Parts: sequence; structure tokens; C-alpha cells
Amino acid sequence: MSDLLSEDELKALSEGVADGTIPVDTGYNTRTKVKKHDLASEDSTLGVNLSSVEMINERFIRLFRLGLVEVLRSTPKCNPNKVEIIKYGDYLKGKTAPLAVNMIRLNPLRGHSLVVIDPDIIFQSLDVFFGGFGSTQQTGALPPTRLFTPTENRIIKLIIEVFFESLREAWAPLIELETELASSEINPQFAQIADENDLVVLCRFDVGEGEKKNAIDLVYPYSTLKPIRDLLRNRVATGDGNELSDKQWSEDLEKAVSEASVELSVVLGQLTATYKTLMTAEMGQILYFKKDELARVDVYNNPCFLAELGSVDSQIAIKIKDSLDMLGLSKKERNNG
Repeated sequence: MSDLLSEDELKALSEGVADGTIPVDTGYNTRTKVKKHDLASEDSTLGVNLSSVEMINERFIRLFRLGLVEVLRSTPKCNPNKVEIIKYGDYLKGKTAPLAVNMIRLNPLRGHSLVVIDPDIIFQSLDVFFGGFGSTQQTGALPPTRLFTPTENRIIKLIIEVFFESLREAWAPLIELETELASSEINPQFAQIADENDLVVLCRFDVGEGEKKNAIDLVYPYSTLKPIRDLLRNRVATGDGNELSDKQWSEDLEKAVSEASVELSVVLGQLTATYKTLMTAEMGQILYFKKDELARVDVYNNPCFLAELGSVDSQIAIKIKDSLDMLGLSKKERNNG
């Protein structure tokens, strides 16, 4: 008997396969559902764990705020946005000159990263630096060829110095970084840290609030963080490194706060005068006021202590005698109340 199928059998088999009456094993698992995946997404199983980068950003922004207090003597509102992975070309599309574009090196990480500062942040910081309230803001678009003045460049340098120090401390529990400013531009198109189709990790920090909210961007090439992706993933996943633990963060934050400069004012007394008196005041005129037994010590215009005024080694000094609560009441006044 022949093992070959006849012509009629072959025809019947073909028809059965076509109409589904004869089951066929194709070798494919037809029960598995296919799910689309964007290779530029934040799936940590494919590459960089963005949750660990966000933890670093949280720590960085705390240190950055404290650093700006020392430099600008004000506390701007700074908050990190959600970390994104996007194509470098897409990032550049939303950026127009002039900007403070700084190409930086983060040794031992490879390649260059980018720190981009919105010009309004520079103008507002400059206003605060010289005693203003940071209300200066550009009302119209700046000419794309407009260069920053020497004074504005000085402010940019101060911000970058604080940025570098905060970034080094934020990364310190994972890796010791050496920061270096490679070059500065006003046009982001000239900052070629990656090809247009290459992925970058965008860390955006909002500075200010409402209509005055602007941004500082930290852009890592994906290829810069990819070699340390296991380090980033393991330190966050295990939680045993303690470098990113709440305890370590608290200790570092306490250290940074303790080293921050604080401005104190000693108020000897106060007086009430009429508007006419002020308008007619002239050199040599004497205004009388009642001097309290103890002087009030203010920290950034907030009453904090009562102190006795005196001198030590020919230097005028104060001796703290009591503390004041949030209502400006001393311990004695609180007890009597």
C-alpha cells in the first residue's frame, strides 16, 4: 500500500485546513497576546531605572535650594518634574536661543551632559542678588543672537557652581562624580551631546511659580547612564546600601542646613512718627524712641530671640536671654498667658 496521498485526499486535506475543520499546529503560540512597547519608555527592565534617577533628583533639589539661599539670600521655589526619556532631536525642537546652555563633563561617566537655564531665571536671580525681589522678567522674546552681559554671566557661573556642588552630593552615595564645565553656548542647536535620534534622559526642575515659573534642564545622554544601570537598579531595589535611605538623606540635609549662612538683625527699639515728620526730616534732627530692656533678634525679619546688648573685647555683641515663638511671645509672656 502506498504511503502517498492520492489527488482526492490532497484536495480534501487542503480544503479542511482552509476552512478550519482540520486543526493545524503552526508552531506559534496563538494564545499569547501581543503588547506594544515604546523603546523610549521608562521600563527599567530594558535599561535605565528612572525611579532611581528621580530619587537622586529629589535629593539634588533639596541641596540646590539650600545652596541658592547662600548665594542669592533668598529661597526660590524649586521642584523636580517627572524624569523622561526622549529623543534628543525632540528635546531641541522646544528650545530657542538665547539660553544659558552649558555642556558639562561628569567623570567617570562617559560623554557630555547638558545644563540649560532659562534666561528669566538669570534675570530674576540678578535682581535678587542686588537686593530686589526677583520680580524682573522678560516681557517679550529676546533676539536669538542676544549675548549675556558680564554681570549676567557672573550669575550663571554662581548658579552652575551651586548646581555642580549639589549634583556631586546627590550622586555621592552611588558614585563619586567630578564635575567640569566643558563649554557654554546661547543656542542649544550647537550643543551636540548626542545625535538627533539618540535617546536622552531629561531631568527638568521648575524654578518659581505661576507665571514666573521657568525651568533648568539637566540632560543626560542615555548612553551616559546605561553603563551604570545595574548600579542604579540594585541600590534602589535592595535598599541595603543605605546611601539613598531616609537616614542618610536626613543627615546630609542637616549638614547642609547647618553650614548655610543666616542673616540676623538686632532691633534696638521702634518708634511711631507722622508722615509729615518723615517728609520734613533733615540732617541732624533727633527722633526719640523708647529703648526696650532687651533687644529683639530677627532672622530674615522673623522675631526669634531677645538679647542683651553689650561688648566683648571691644566688639559690640549680644547675649541671648530668651527665645520667641511663632507669635513673637517670650517664654515669660507665654507662662503669664
